[in-house]
This record gives sequence, C-alpha cells and structure tokens, in this order.
Amino acid sequence: MDWNLVFVIGMFLFFIGGLFTGYPLAFVLGGTAVIFALLGEVVDYFGFFVDVNFRWMGNVVRRTYGNVMSNFGLVALPMFVFMGHMLDRSGIALTLLRALQVALAAVPGGLAIAVTLIGIVLAASTGIIGASVVLLTTLALPTMLKERYQKEISVGVIAASGTLGILIPPSIMLIVMGDQLNLSVGDLFLGALIPGLMLGGLYLFYTIGLSAMGPNLAPPMAPDRRAEMVAEGGNIWLLLLKALVPPVFLIFAVLGSIFFGIASPTEASGVGAMGATLLAVANRKLTLGTLKEVMTATGSTTAFIFAAFIGATAFAVVMRGLGGDDVIHGLLTGLPFDRYGILMVILAVIFVLGFFLDWVEIVLIILPLMAPVIPTLGFDPIWFAVLAAVCLQTSFLTPPVGFALFYLKAVAPASITTLHIYRGIMVFVLLQLIGLTATVLWPELVLWLPEAAYKPGR
Repeated sequence: MDWNLVFVIGMFLFFIGGLFTGYPLAFVLGGTAVIFALLGEVVDYFGFFVDVNFRWMGNVVRRTYGNVMSNFGLVALPMFVFMGHMLDRSGIALTLLRALQVALAAVPGGLAIAVTLIGIVLAASTGIIGASVVLLTTLALPTMLKERYQKEISVGVIAASGTLGILIPPSIMLIVMGDQLNLSVGDLFLGALIPGLMLGGLYLFYTIGLSAMGPNLAPPMAPDRRAEMVAEGGNIWLLLLKALVPPVFLIFAVLGSIFFGIASPTEASGVGAMGATLLAVANRKLTLGTLKEVMTATGSTTAFIFAAFIGATAFAVVMRGLGGDDVIHGLLTGLPFDRYGILMVILAVIFVLGFFLDWVEIVLIILPLMAPVIPTLGFDPIWFAVLAAVCLQTSFLTPPVGFALFYLKAVAPASITTLHIYRGIMVFVLLQLIGLTATVLWPELVLWLPEAAYKPGR
C-alpha cells in the first residue's frame, strides 16, 4: 500500500471536514498538522515509511519565524489593509458616486456604469472586498431600485464590481500569493494590472450593451430628477475633477512608485496608508473614533491572515514530510494530457474549490502544492499565479460560499432575495471565465508589463 498517498488524501479530507465544523481556519490547519504529524510518527515507527524521514516537526518553528514573523515583505499587508479601511471611511466613494450619477444621468444604465467605474477605482485603492461590496450596496442599491433598475442587474453589477479589488493591485491576495510561491510581489502587481482592468472593461461593455438593448432594464434618470441633481451638483466637470483627482493621485503614488522602480511594495504601502489618512483629513472624516475603528479592523484582518499563515506553515511542513509534493507532482504529470491540458485541470480544480473554499485556504494550501509542477511544464510562474488569481476571483461570486454574495445580502433591502442575487451574478461569472480564457490564450496580457518595467540594475 502507498502510505504516502493514503496520508496525503486523508490529510486533505480531514482539513476540508474541519472547515465545516466552524472552527477558525488557523486552528483547523494547525490541528490537522499536529494530528497527522503524530499519526505519521506512529506509522513511521512501525516501518511503513521506507524512504521518508518524517521527523520534520522542528521545521515548523523555524519556518514560522523565518517565513512569516521575520518576513519584511509582509509588512505591506497590514499597511494596505489600513489604507483600504481608511479610504472606506474617507467619503471618497460617496463623492465619486454623486459626481458620476450627475454626469451619466441621461445615459441608459448610467448608475450601473457609475458603480462599475467606482468598483475599479476602489479596487485600485482599497482591495478590501467586504468593504467595497458593502459600501457599493449601501450607497448605490437603494438608488438603483428607486430608479426602477431590474433587481438582478443591480445586485450583479454591485457584487462583480466589488470583487475587482482581489485582482487589481494593490491586492492583499497577490501579496499572500507572492509570499507563498516565492514570487516578486511587484511583478505580480504588474502582471495582474491588465487582466484586472480587462475584467472591469468586460463588466462595462456588458452593462452598456445591456442598457442600450433593453433600456427598461436599466433606465436613464427621469428628466425632472436629472435637472434637480444637475442643479444641486453645479458644474459637472468641476464636480468630476474634485471627485476623481484625490483617489487617482493616491493610486499613482502607490502603484506608480512600484511600477517605475522608485519604491518596493512594502515602502509603497506606507505611502498608501499615509495618503489615505490625509484624504480622510481633507474630507473632514478623520476623528478619534474613526481612527480607532480603522486600527481595530486592520488589526483584526491582519491577525486572521497571519494566524492562517502560521497554521498553513505547519500544514505544509507536515504535508511535505508525508511526501505530498511528490504525490501531487506524480498525479498531475501522470495525466494523459499535454501541458496545456494539465494546466486546464489545475485551473478547473481551483475553480471548483472556489465554490466551497475561501481564497485564503486555496492560496495557502492548494497553490504551493501545485506550483512546483508549472516550471516543469515550461510555463512562466508569474503568468500561472495571475491565472490562478483571475480564477480565484470567481470564488467570491460562486455559491454556496461566495463571500461577496453574503456581504451584499447582509446589507441589501428586504426586497432582494437570495435568488435575485444568484441570478444576477451568473453572467458576471461567465464574464470572469471569458477573461480567464483570454489570459490563457494571450500570456502577453500578464507578462508584458513585468518584462517592460524598469528595474534597478537591469
């Protein structure tokens, strides 16, 4: 009997079963690692493991300290989280929504277009999915329903636009992915930019086309209401300028400094945190209470992710002690497909797992086991990582564990049912798969910017 295969499969099944118990992810990962470490020691003691020295548990402490606690690159994570939560409370999204609502008042689907554009801006400045979806739902959904928008279109646009932050940099997921796959976070940011904007463009194209073909689904604003908003807003171009310049300037300050080699992602994250704080001050939204809320939310999010890091480190060490890398490599390379067929299998597995697992579990556990196969197939690791990120974005919209759907339902009016939400996101999941297909067919969408970017010493 192949005890390595038995233990690897058993460890995965035990981990997935543990997730459904409701225990925190970090405890499930760490507990699974401890249990199977002890089981492995017992089985190894009786001689069932012939070629594997399983006494790896001492590596857990060394790996936790070296890869997590003393990893300077992970400083960017709490800084970008702080930046996102501070911008969420700075009032920028509300100002931008009002400006775009006035500018697009006469356009069919104008409010849906405005939500998509705000989703892109929020994605490039916050990257906090929960905050973006809740904010867009609270600000835009009541107005869309009041303007007689179809419910499915309203919730679909909000949910999809709110999830763009997981892909468009600065993305927390890309930072975690870079750490787990030993890839440059700056290169991942560069590689994900075009696919992320492409997805936003697909959402815009669909929204504009649907509104043009079916104006009753997303009607323009009534003339009297339009005239009232224009009178209240004053000069439309000045209003747009005031609303767009601050967040766009912050985006260029953060991402531009990374893209042009002026600062590392860690240094740029500090710029972003300070810039978001200054924007809150400029909008008169920064109070002691707001600062306390932002710091509490940042600490909570950071603690969750770092605890998951520690649990995942223990899990990965034990899995490797069981020969997990060799088992996964053998299973994938043994498939009767060419290299693109194997890639499709990997992406299909990630897509299906996204129905049931959060991106954190997939990035911390699944990707590190699959990633070593990619160079042997002749694929660029940066390209694969961005493909996985595009694929993982669907996990926020696919039931039953699509977190964007839970966020939206929690703050939506009572007239919005779960069925409305499920029907509304179906087209956007299809658009995400179209974006994924385009990224597979044209790797240049990912690799062009990292190869063209200036890097010191090049």
